[in-house]
Amino acid sequence: MGRSLPDAPDLDAAERSRLAEDYARFRRSALPANLTEYVLNCYGIALDSRYGPYPIKNPFGKASGQLSLQASQVRADADAGLGFVVLKTVIAQDASGSQSMSAWAIHETRMVPERIVGQDGTQGWTITWKGRGWSGTFDEYLALFRDALRIGAEAGMLVVPSCKYHLPERSDERWRTEEYAYTTVRLLEVWQAEMGSTPMPIEKDFSPTLAGDDRSGDKARILDWVRSVPAFIREAVGVSADGSPRVQVGLKLMNAMFDDEFQLEMLRAAAEVADWIVYANRLFDPIRAFDGKVGVAYGGPDLSARNLRVLSAVRAAIRRGEFPDLPPISATGNILTGRTAVEYALAGAESFQMHTLFQLPSDALGGRRGSKSARALNWLLFEPTNGFLAWMCYLRRRLELRGSSAFCMRNLLDAVD
Repeated sequence: MGRSLPDAPDLDAAERSRLAEDYARFRRSALPANLTEYVLNCYGIALDSRYGPYPIKNPFGKASGQLSLQASQVRADADAGLGFVVLKTVIAQDASGSQSMSAWAIHETRMVPERIVGQDGTQGWTITWKGRGWSGTFDEYLALFRDALRIGAEAGMLVVPSCKYHLPERSDERWRTEEYAYTTVRLLEVWQAEMGSTPMPIEKDFSPTLAGDDRSGDKARILDWVRSVPAFIREAVGVSADGSPRVQVGLKLMNAMFDDEFQLEMLRAAAEVADWIVYANRLFDPIRAFDGKVGVAYGGPDLSARNLRVLSAVRAAIRRGEFPDLPPISATGNILTGRTAVEYALAGAESFQMHTLFQLPSDALGGRRGSKSARALNWLLFEPTNGFLAWMCYLRRRLELRGSSAFCMRNLLDAVD
């Protein structure tokens, strides 16, 4: 089966009618309390997946950003039924409060949704803002983390902290390992108090604004960052008495200011050291200005086109035996429809994290009732033309797997590989 999808899914009349009815009904009322069970019973499709090595009830989550920095936001996501939430990125510090990456702790709440047109003429959306990482105190972040974990545990929703640790600007600059140690230990204390001995997931953020920073102008330096960071995070907390890890590290890779070949090099390096990979955050425009600031990150069709092109190239290289197997992939980048999520799944992704989608105008999500998270999840899953379930039903038919007990994303990879 080829990887490209047609313009619309070829569904039988019963599937199309059921999707249209569900989509309209859930625009007027809440999604089913047990969404995973409902979808399995009604459509024969299993939504459960994994974020890195962690099981999640469905593959849709909120990416780190301005929409995951308050407990009330996490509560709305849990009530809506998201599979996971990645908290706003905190900037690492040492015991004295010193932050070598303090330039990324910028407070900014104004975000502007804007239309954007890709190089191929495809229309889409991007969100522009000046903010970077968490701008409050570290203790405030720890309190958010604690509250979010409690909310997530009640709803069966995974909650993941995100952190930007020190990255040396020069080859002769020492690593500030004291920042890795203090920050990771404090986060782990909160995790263990709420979640017990299960290893803590942590997402290391190589932010899109880093791509435009002077320290990212050297390919060898970037690859050294990717290869080195997970070891420093793990060494900060050691292992449990039985030898099991106390943390699991995911690397959120940036789109560097180099060509696709370098993106492959980053993925190859990450495959050697990461427990999972988040691929890949927004593009960076060093010329464009916003609110008097030159150089902004942006998304839209060009972002997903590049990400899918790179991931598909990796899958092809793996099949030829020319590339190491990747750890689990969490996709991000212009996932505004379930169709795009399926395209990422065909390229190897097992979960999808979004930010722009949750900020679109209400009419772009098909209605005004319910929280943005609930409307987004209904749109992603049930929309009859571009929804995730429509395309999964289509692909199940194409792959002639209708008789299987439950169709899931794993079936896609098994078929195309």
